[in-house]
Amino acid sequence: MMAKPRMTFWQIVNMNIGFFGIQFSFGLQQSSMSPIYKYLGADEASLPYLWLAGPVTGLLVQPLIGAMSDRTVSRWGRRTPYFLIGAILCSLGLLAMPYSPTLWMAASLLWILDSANNVTMEPYRAFVSDKLPASQHSLGFLTQSAFTGLGQTLAYLTPSLLVWIGMDKDAVNGSHIPQVVVAAFLIGAVCSLVSVLWSVKTTPEDPLPPHALAALRATPGGWKHTLAEIGAAVRDMPVTMKQLALVKLFQWYAMFCYWQFITLSLARTLFGTSDAASPGFRDAGLLNGQIGAFYNFIAFLAAFALVPFARRHGPHVVHAVCLLLAGAGMLAIPHIHTPVLLLVPMVGIGLAWASIMGNPYVILASSLPPERTGVYMGIFNMFIVIPMIIQIFTLPLYYHSWLGGNPENVIRLAGALLVCAAFAMRLVRYNAPGTVERTEMAYGEVERDGGGVRRSAR
Repeated sequence: MMAKPRMTFWQIVNMNIGFFGIQFSFGLQQSSMSPIYKYLGADEASLPYLWLAGPVTGLLVQPLIGAMSDRTVSRWGRRTPYFLIGAILCSLGLLAMPYSPTLWMAASLLWILDSANNVTMEPYRAFVSDKLPASQHSLGFLTQSAFTGLGQTLAYLTPSLLVWIGMDKDAVNGSHIPQVVVAAFLIGAVCSLVSVLWSVKTTPEDPLPPHALAALRATPGGWKHTLAEIGAAVRDMPVTMKQLALVKLFQWYAMFCYWQFITLSLARTLFGTSDAASPGFRDAGLLNGQIGAFYNFIAFLAAFALVPFARRHGPHVVHAVCLLLAGAGMLAIPHIHTPVLLLVPMVGIGLAWASIMGNPYVILASSLPPERTGVYMGIFNMFIVIPMIIQIFTLPLYYHSWLGGNPENVIRLAGALLVCAAFAMRLVRYNAPGTVERTEMAYGEVERDGGGVRRSAR
């Protein structure tokens, strides 16, 4: 296999700018969907059900798109067609969301929006692995993490910025959705499309070598073969990937709890209200945007700062420490009654968010065969969405009985689960680039180094 050329820092930045737009969209969902649902009359205990679109579309779309992008042959490359289609659909979903007149329409649009985001994001993960040599995987994935932080920082902060420049925070449209939220979604629609177009323009895909292209064209096509490839990849899943499953269960159950209930928790703790029509609830939404922007900005800075620590101590150790700090921060949030003090736990949450979006992929990339990168990145997303689906169907069952119908207790639960995730990292084996791992695959016994490069086969 030919060695991949090293890319400069700015080439890696250009390659990942499209991730900024994708994460701006996700940031708008994280910060605004629960308030939007409340404005449209949703019941608190039912909120998790209304977030079902994200994990279900991720569960169905990402493995399928991953396998399809591995097999795609086009004049634009393997991954690029999915970037463009997803970005266009995402922008249309963002444009329509804040004009939803009913709860069912907002929930339906979220299904479209999340499907589009998933179509774009999974091939983006594989794109980084396609372009970069193993020695640059840490920098590539943590740069994606940095753009996650930057995109979500601006997404969370945009409504407050619009208020600061003169928009009325209490002005609402006919669906009782604040006009600053409407404007934020319109800005997100532009960012989503333009940033992806920038990356496509500046970073073309590398053409496949003739022998790889011939092998790909000889591979049977059709959805049956795609599903068979997904099934074979699940059967041959690397050990490291299986070990990460428990960590992902704890951390993503926790993050979904946090995103769904943080605004409701702040409304009670700092503004003494649970009434979505009250000024205090709108103030809680703006405050969530501000602290969310802060932790995402911390994530943006930390993504680069974590690179030398990950190289020295290993991404598995760094990830465990970051999760522990975030868990302690979330446990503290319900006890804070002064807005500015919320910035302290946000530091830990920001460090964890940077690590969550980068280090598990660094760990994973070291154990993947190159020809199955796309499908395994898609399957790995199942370890994100399955915990979310479990959360959606279990939390409403004990929200009133165990948690007292109090959103502050949901945030405490999230903190405890992140602490569990940190300890679960002790079970994960990391194969650093340069180490050798032997894996039984469907296509024979393969020996490869920690960067996923095949050294011998059969």
